[in-house]
Amino acid sequence: MSDYRFAANGPVRFGAFELDASAGELRKHGLRIRLQDQPLQILQILLEKPGQLVTREELQRRLWPSNTYVEFDKGIYNAIKRLRETLSDDAETPRYIETIPRHGYRFIGPVEQLANRTSEALAAVTVDSIAVLPFTRLSADPEDDFFADGMTEEITNALAQIKELDVVARSSAFQFKGKRVDPRIIGEQLKVHKVLEGSVRRVGDCLRITVQLINASDGYQLWSERYDRAMKDVFEIQDEIARSIAERLKVTLKDGQERLVKPRTENLEAYQLYVKARTLLYRRGSAIPHAMECLERAVKLDPRYALAWAGLADSYTTQGYYGLVPPGACMPKGMEAARRAVALDPSLAEAHNALAMAYLMGAWDKTEAEREFLSALELNPRYIQARGWYALFYLQYAAGRLEDGVTQAKLALEDDPLSSYAHGLYSLSCAQAGRYTESLQASERAVQLDPECFLARWFYQVALYCSRRLEEAVVAGEVASAMSGRHPWAMIGLAVAFADLNQPAGAEAIYAELMARARQSYVSPSALALAAAAAGIEAEAIRHAREAFAMRDPTSLFLFSKIAPASPRLRAYPLFHEIPADMGWLLK
Repeated sequence: MSDYRFAANGPVRFGAFELDASAGELRKHGLRIRLQDQPLQILQILLEKPGQLVTREELQRRLWPSNTYVEFDKGIYNAIKRLRETLSDDAETPRYIETIPRHGYRFIGPVEQLANRTSEALAAVTVDSIAVLPFTRLSADPEDDFFADGMTEEITNALAQIKELDVVARSSAFQFKGKRVDPRIIGEQLKVHKVLEGSVRRVGDCLRITVQLINASDGYQLWSERYDRAMKDVFEIQDEIARSIAERLKVTLKDGQERLVKPRTENLEAYQLYVKARTLLYRRGSAIPHAMECLERAVKLDPRYALAWAGLADSYTTQGYYGLVPPGACMPKGMEAARRAVALDPSLAEAHNALAMAYLMGAWDKTEAEREFLSALELNPRYIQARGWYALFYLQYAAGRLEDGVTQAKLALEDDPLSSYAHGLYSLSCAQAGRYTESLQASERAVQLDPECFLARWFYQVALYCSRRLEEAVVAGEVASAMSGRHPWAMIGLAVAFADLNQPAGAEAIYAELMARARQSYVSPSALALAAAAAGIEAEAIRHAREAFAMRDPTSLFLFSKIAPASPRLRAYPLFHEIPADMGWLLK
C-alpha cells in the first residue's frame, strides 16, 4: 500500500471545509473554526489516506501512549464525536467519516488537494492581480444591496479594462458576499495579490463610500479613502476609485484613455433599475420576470440606454429557453431589444452577446449567432456569460464541436474559479463530450459553492445520470425539482432515469404531472415530448415534438440535440426525423 500522505502537500478541501495541517487550522467557507487538538489530529490522519481504512491501532500508536489503553477507548469515542459535530456529520449516514466496526475509521468524502500556502500561490501570478469584493451595505434599506452590488460590478468592469491587471470575475468574488474572511485566505483562494473592500451608505441623495486596498500576502492596508458625495456623482466616484487603484498598483492605462468608468446613462433611476435587474438575472429562475420588469422601466426612462436594452434582451431570451413563457411572447422582443442595444452602442460586448442568443434561440440562425458571439468575446475576452453560452449553446449544441466547447467552458472556469455557474457549465460540457468523471467532479464543486442554486443541483443530476449512477440521479433530481418548483428540466431528468431503471410507472407519473400542468399554464412542448418518450408513449412524443418545431420552441435547441442526455428515446423514433423543420442541423 502506498505511504503517500495527501494532507502533507498543502491544504485539503472537502465540502465546505478546508484543512491546513501545516498551520493547524480547520476552516469552513474560509473562516477558521475551533477544534480541539485530538479531533484535529484524527482528521489530519484520516485525510492522509482518503478512502482507506485507518485502524484503531494506528490512531492509538500515533495519538495515545501505549500504557493508556483503557483511556484510549473513551478518548477516541469523544474525539470522533466532537469531530463529527464540527463537520455536521452523522455516524448513521456519514458524509465524511465512516466507522468500520471493530477495525477503525475511513474518510469517505470527495477530497481536493489545494496549492500550498499564500506566498507560493501568489508567486505563480505573473501580473498584478486584484479581487473586488462585494461592497457592504451600511444603510437600512435592503434595496441598497442592489446598489452596492452594482457599485462592485462597475469597479470590477472598469479595472478589467487595464491590460496589466488580472481582475477576478464577479461570480468568484461574490462567493465572499456577507462573509468576514481574512484577506490572506481570499488572496490564496483567488490567487490574487490585492483585495479591494468597500462599503456603501446611502441616505436620500447623499452617499458615503469607503474603500480600502489590501495586500493579500500579509493583510496590510495599502490605501483607503472615504467619499462623501451626492448620488449624481456615483459614476465619478467609481472612476476615481478605479484610477486610484491603477495609480497605487503602478499600472498604465491605454493611451488617451480619459475614463475607466463611462456613464452609460445620465438617468440615475434607470441606472439603479439596471443594476438591480442584473443581480436578479444572475439568480435565474423565478427572478427573471422581476428583472425584466426593472429593465422595461429602465429603457422607458432612458430609451438610449444600451446596457439596459442588452439586459432586457437577455431576460426575454432566458425566459424563452427556460420554458417560462411561449416563444412567441418573448423571442421576437428579445431580438428587437438586442438589435437596439447593438445599434445604440456597437462597442458593448453585452449587446453582441444578447444578439447572438437572440439569433440562435429565436431565429435559429447559427451563422449570425457565431459572428455575434465572436464579436462579444473580441470586445471583452473576460465576459464569462458570453464565453459560457458560446461554449455550450453554439459550439456544442449548434455546431457539434464538443471538445471545442469543453475548451471554451474551461477558459470561462479559469477566469471565474469560484463560480458555481461556471463549474456547472463546464460539468455539462464535459458530460456531453463523454468526460463523465470530470463532469461529476465539476458538478459536485458547483453544489459545494452554491448549495441553494437549482442550476447547480440540476447540473449534478445530469452528471450522475450520464455516469449511470441512476439511483443517485433520482435523488438529486428530486432535490433539484423541489428547489425549482418542479421545473421541467429536473422532471425530464427524473423521467428518463426512471425509464432506465425499468420503473415505467415513475416516468408515466412525471408525464401525467406535466400534462396536468400544461392544461393550466404553459409547459414547453419540447419538455412534454421528452417526458412522453420516457414514458414510452410514441404518438404523444411525436405530437409534442411537431408542436415544438412549429412554434420554434428555443428549448428544442438543446433538449432535442443528439448530445442531450435525455434525447435518445425521442430520437430513436423514425417519425421524429421526418418532422419538417428549417432546423435540419438540429435533427442530424
